[in-house]
This record gives sequence, C-alpha cells and structure tokens, in this order.
Amino acid sequence: MFVGLPISAGFLIFVFPHRGNKVIRWYTIFICVIELLLMTYAFSYYFQLDDPLIQLTESYKWINFFDFYWRLGIDGLSLGPILLTGFITTLATLAARPITRDSRLFHFLMLAMYSGQIGLFSSQNLLLFFIMWELELIPVYLLLAMWGGKQRLYSATKFILYTAGSSVFLLMGALGIAFYASNEPTFNFETSANQSYPVTLEILFYIGFLIAFAVKSPIIPLHTWLPDTHGEAHYSTCMLLAGILLKMGAYGLVRINMELLSHAHSIFSSWLIIVGAIQIIYAASTSSGQKNLKKRIAYSSVSHMGFTIIGICSISDMGLNGAILQIISHGFIGAALFFLSGTSYDRIRLVYLDEMGGMATLMPKIFMMFSILSLASLALPGMSGFFAELVVFFGIITAKKYFLMPKILITFVTAVGTILTPIYLLSMLRQMFYGYKLFNARNSYFFDSGPRELFVSIAILLPVISIGIYPDFVFSLSVDKVEAILSNYFYS
Repeated sequence: MFVGLPISAGFLIFVFPHRGNKVIRWYTIFICVIELLLMTYAFSYYFQLDDPLIQLTESYKWINFFDFYWRLGIDGLSLGPILLTGFITTLATLAARPITRDSRLFHFLMLAMYSGQIGLFSSQNLLLFFIMWELELIPVYLLLAMWGGKQRLYSATKFILYTAGSSVFLLMGALGIAFYASNEPTFNFETSANQSYPVTLEILFYIGFLIAFAVKSPIIPLHTWLPDTHGEAHYSTCMLLAGILLKMGAYGLVRINMELLSHAHSIFSSWLIIVGAIQIIYAASTSSGQKNLKKRIAYSSVSHMGFTIIGICSISDMGLNGAILQIISHGFIGAALFFLSGTSYDRIRLVYLDEMGGMATLMPKIFMMFSILSLASLALPGMSGFFAELVVFFGIITAKKYFLMPKILITFVTAVGTILTPIYLLSMLRQMFYGYKLFNARNSYFFDSGPRELFVSIAILLPVISIGIYPDFVFSLSVDKVEAILSNYFYS
C-alpha cells in the first residue's frame, strides 16, 4: 500500500486542469502528508522495535515463469530511511515553488520518486530492489533536464550515464546470486543470506554491487556526477538527491554487500575504510576551492558520506549504528542546506560566492537559519551530526577486526577532516552574509524568508536538534538489527 499510493495518486494529477498549478501543488502535498502519517501510524502501533526480523511483510507472486515475488517488509535497518523519505519528500514538495512549467508532470515525478524510494527501502527481493533502484533514474533525469539550470542537459546526461551504467553491475550481481542459489532461481533476500559461495565468486558479486552503490553513495572516484547535478538541479530536486538518493547507496552496502556477502565484505572492509578516510579529506579540501555555492555544499555531502563508509566497514556495533545515524542526520542537514541555498538564489539570483556579501543585513532570517544548519553540518555538539561522527569514531577505535596502529592512523586522518569542515563552511558563511557588496548595490532591497521558507527550515531543524539531544531514538530503531547482522555474519 505504502509503495503504490503515491504513484497511483500521481496519475490522477493528469486529470486536473492544465493551469491549476496551485490545486496540483496542494494535492501533491496532501498525498505526501497522508502517506507520511499512515506510515508513522503503522510503524508506531504494529512495528516491534526489539524484533530484528522482517515485519509488516507483504508477499505476492508476480511472475510465475521464474518464481518472482512482490515481497516487501520492514526491519530496523529500513525503518529510519523510510521515515526520512516521507519527511524530506513532503518538505521538498512544499519547497517546489514556483513551478509554472509543466506543473502536472513535475509533481507526478515527485510522487513517482516517493514510491520508488519507499519501495527500495522495503524490498525483500533482489530483482524488486533493482526495479525500484531503476525507477528513480527517469524522474531524476527529467527533473534535471526540464527544471535545471543553464547546463541542465549536460548534468542530466552525466547523471544518467553514471547511474544507469552502474545499474548494469547491480542487475548482473542480482541475477548471479539468484541463479547460483539453487536449482530454481530465487531473488529472496532471506534465502540468499543463508547461501554460501566460493570465495572468488563472492568477491566478483561484491565488486559488482560495490560499483553500483559507490556511484550512488557516492564513493570516490565515482563521485564526479554529483557536484554537476547539484549545481544545475532545482533546489527541491537537490533536497531529494542529498536527503534520500545518496542514502540509497549506503543502504545497499549494508543490505546486500554486508548481509548477503559477509566474507567478501570482511576482505574489502580494510580498503574501503582507507577510501572513506581519503574521501573525507579530499572532498573537504575540494569543497573549500568551490566558488559555486551549491557545488560547495555538494562536496561537503561527499565528505560526510566518508563517515558512513568508515562506519559500515568498521564491522562493529558502534560503527554500524553510527553509520545509520549519519545517514539519517545528513539526510536532514544536506536537504536543509540545499533548500536554503535555493531560497537565497530566488532572491539575489547569484550562485558564485565571490559575487555575494552583506546578505545578513538584508535577510536576517535566512542568515540565522543558514548559520545554525551550517553549524549542524560541521558537527556542533547538540546537533545530530556531532553524535553521528562521534559514534563512528568510537566504532573504528573499538573495532575488533583491526590492529591498534591502523585504527589510530584512520582516526587521526578523519579527525583532520573534521577540522577542514569548519574551514569551508564558515568561509561560505563569511562570503555570503558578511561584507557590503549586496548591501551597497543599487536596488538592494530583498525579501527576507517568508512563512513557507521558515516553516520548511524549522521543520528540518527540529529533528536535527532532537536527535542531537536524544540520539537514542534513532539507535533504538536499528540497534537490534545491527546486533543480528554482526552476530550472524561476523562473530558466529
């Protein structure tokens, strides 16, 4: 039901009058809110947090020819990303204003993405996982190509080449696991999790899935599509990209690479931790040199995803819980920063930082929200990012798999990354809000944040502060599932 509702309701949009932009917009927001409320109600009353098994399952035979099931279910690993998806998609739809060109298609694509994202996080079937993974590509491509900036076609083409090309490896891996599993091919996660493979074959499967998830996460050097995409996309699309789509890659690493291919994961984890540490330093250093505001925030997303990689590959309770918390935390913070950059662009029509300055005097509310959420991004204590990164640090230090000196070295390198983060974020705030460029310019009167912008900003800020004060709420969703993953596949 939760997967089908948004896209089914989206088809009704084409019945609406062509010029009924306001009606279409509020109808889409209504569907998003109803979906979020229904999911919250179902999870609150019917989901058992202390049960690591799949719950709220739904299974129907779809294709008889090769025993393909429509199989959905929720566990502690997918619960957080699903609620994050509902929350961010609702706010992104509210933020998508003004959309005057092909409003019906725009809002249909938003609802189609909503269905695909919920479907992916709840899939319990490898082929269904792939179908939901692919369902994201066309909506994002069209949102980029039709409502992006001046170089939107270049960015959209680069996005589709990277993501569609990497999806081939995901499909090959899924088919390989399905046909190796038994005499009758099965795509069921539970069956595949109990299957053992020859080491060489498992490594090949692992590499295939890793390429697909490394592009979407992204992991360097497969990240170059992301800054271009963020630089040209409408800010509501950027909210979905930063808040949800990047998290699909990290989720796939845990759900498939870690759960289904545990031996290969233990082999590759040491190298991936090194890549994650390099990614934190590289992306933070590169972000400092970006003059385009949205590209600077995009590289900060790449840097923060490095902590997620380290947490996933630490093979420890604290590390994996920290990675899941980082997925949720950065989903909120990344979406908020792109929303605020978009609202700023709507007012000053500038994207390059060296052309800005003096916005604090002209737009004090935007300045306040931008400053608070930038501090959240640099892991200020009391914000969600602080606990996420801190728990990842503890995870790598307490990991039993690694020797002491490599752990100290990785911790030192990632600590340097946390020092570089304030440099590019505070520099961004200084260039945007301080000085006198816009203040002294002709016609230098700009509207400050209105009720819509304040509502979206505060709505995202509240969970960031709430998780920062009480991170146990997020940990309570995933801790039992994390223990099950690690006990079943590593410490048995």
